[in-house]
Amino acid sequence: MAPIPSNPLLSWLPVMAENPLAQAAIIILGTFILEDGATILTAIAVGNGAVSAPLALASLYIGIVTGDAGLYGLGRLAAFWPAASRWAPRNSDRDGTNWWRGAALFRVIFLSRFIPGTRLPIYTASGFFSAGFQVFILATAIATLFWTTALFALSLKIGQILMNELGAWRWVGVAGFVVAMTVVGRRVARMQSSSSRD
Repeated sequence: MAPIPSNPLLSWLPVMAENPLAQAAIIILGTFILEDGATILTAIAVGNGAVSAPLALASLYIGIVTGDAGLYGLGRLAAFWPAASRWAPRNSDRDGTNWWRGAALFRVIFLSRFIPGTRLPIYTASGFFSAGFQVFILATAIATLFWTTALFALSLKIGQILMNELGAWRWVGVAGFVVAMTVVGRRVARMQSSSSRD
């Protein structure tokens, strides 16, 4: 019987799982897909001993703040697209002088981290109207530090309970926890959106 050829990808997976740079890259990429989901799964990986806590948190912070800066950048690029100007109020000042500045901008960016559904419009609008980038980055970095650390700690605790108590069903419990957190966030965002329209 001929030996089954080994898959090069599969042979690299154990190496990547133990390589801190690969772990960091995977966590950072995960934040671009779904921030809260990446935070929850990373915390559970830390609880299992697969990833170190400092590496996990640093990667989450870098990924999330980079993603936020990317949203600002998308808004900034949209400001140079002529068709986008029709979305801006006619009396708006696109250089940001009559828009959010300083402490007001900091408060808006900081609070939007904790309100589901507000980050995309607020962050891209910040870029579109050229609101202060340094204040933007400072606010999102500090808010990320609070929010991500709290969610990480909660997920680490709940993840350990799920992994210890559910036995063979532990991954079903983990998946349910990730889905529940995502659904709750989306539901809160919809409720806020509908109440703001009323």
